Amino acid sequence: QAQLTESGGGSAQAGGSLRLSCANSGHTYCNYDMTWYRELQGKEREFVATIDSDGRPMYADSVKGRFTISRDNAKNTAYLQMNSLKPEDTAKYICKADSTSASGGCVVGVWGRGTQVTVSS
Repeated sequence: QAQLTESGGGSAQAGGSLRLSCANSGHTYCNYDMTWYRELQGKEREFVATIDSDGRPMYADSVKGRFTISRDNAKNTAYLQMNSLKPEDTAKYICKADSTSASGGCVVGVWGRGTQVTVSS
């Protein structure tokens, strides 16, 4: 069964950049859609960006033009390049995988534990 491991979080100054990674241990034949969410302290989890198994991205309006989601299918890893960071981007960033295949061992709704991003002004 898939497990997700996020990395790349940390601290940055406003205007700076960070790159997050989400490594997926699941089977590549499951063709996972990969999605980034973020959890602000005391607030609900919100959608950030998603990329389907064919590499098509979608973004929340709040990050459009600043963040770029990508994937390396050979490494079974998704990335979130975050540029022009703002203090309001401070949150725990959490990765989610949803299989688009009905094959055995392929599942939906797999969540990582998250990685903290802190942006100071």
